[in-house]
Amino acid sequence: MTQTVSTAGAVLHRPRRRRLLWLLALAAALVVLAAASITIGARHVSFSDLLAGLAGHTENISQAAIVKRVPRTVLGLLIGAALGLSGAIMQAVTRNPLADPSILGVNMGASLAVVIGITWFGLNTAHGYIFSAITGAGLAAVFVYVVGSLGRGGATPLKLALAGAATSAALVSLVTAISLPRADLADVIRSWQIGGIGGATFANVAPMIPFLAAGLILAFLCANPLNSLALGDELAAGLGEKVMVVRGIAALAAVILCGAATAMAGPIGFIGLVVPHLCRLLVGVDQRWLLPFSALTGAALLVFSDILGRVIARPGELDVGILTALIGAPVFIAIVRRSKIRDL
Repeated sequence: MTQTVSTAGAVLHRPRRRRLLWLLALAAALVVLAAASITIGARHVSFSDLLAGLAGHTENISQAAIVKRVPRTVLGLLIGAALGLSGAIMQAVTRNPLADPSILGVNMGASLAVVIGITWFGLNTAHGYIFSAITGAGLAAVFVYVVGSLGRGGATPLKLALAGAATSAALVSLVTAISLPRADLADVIRSWQIGGIGGATFANVAPMIPFLAAGLILAFLCANPLNSLALGDELAAGLGEKVMVVRGIAALAAVILCGAATAMAGPIGFIGLVVPHLCRLLVGVDQRWLLPFSALTGAALLVFSDILGRVIARPGELDVGILTALIGAPVFIAIVRRSKIRDL
């Protein structure tokens, strides 16, 4: 009997130990990627210049490069974490494996709001960008969900994906129509729309931190209720969950995270799609583990993509939005082609 209990205990604790091992491995990978992001670029950086640059010295070009790369790396980590977490929440709220800020049109809603603010209202502050982006992301999310819910069957994964794709296409056209007459701003808007983290400074990173913190807190508060929602609305209500309240708070968290990230780096796509699926393979479907893992993995993937863009186009660089699209598009196709997509 004792042996049976011990064996059962080992089985129960084995997944937790495996998750902790993956967490340690992911943390180590983040440290390595952050170090690589600071040191890899058009100019070789020696170890002494690295230490001097981290200390704030700018006595030569290499040290100045380090000083510029540190906020870029921090921004990459924050943007990746926000997008990965936002995607995981959207997939949990909609029970849709195709949910992602870019596929559901949320990114482009944020983009359109920012472009309107820049061209029509002279928007030029980080806080203005963030508030506009969050508003636009929220409106786009509501619109896509309403359209995808029409007809028989409600908001199915396919209908939401189609509604999001159609909405994204329409919003891209509106962004182009608004920006083209403004020749003085067209190049800036076009560059921002590609999605990138180059030119980051701590001055423009700082304003987004309170918004990301708010989104992070709301997301983690919803982790356990989202596990109940995965069982179905009726069963979740029977367990004492306020289904609409949980969905609303979780959706708000996703919109805040996505809007703040888009305001600072442009509409970077596919991070929120790829990351949750990868994390489910590692830690399962428990949102208490999936959400933090999605944040960490999103940070790692975006920083890796940024490093790759600097390496393959040296001495220039490819914007990170291009690399994430190249990585994410095949994954999206693979998910769509799966015969058991409803079980994801």
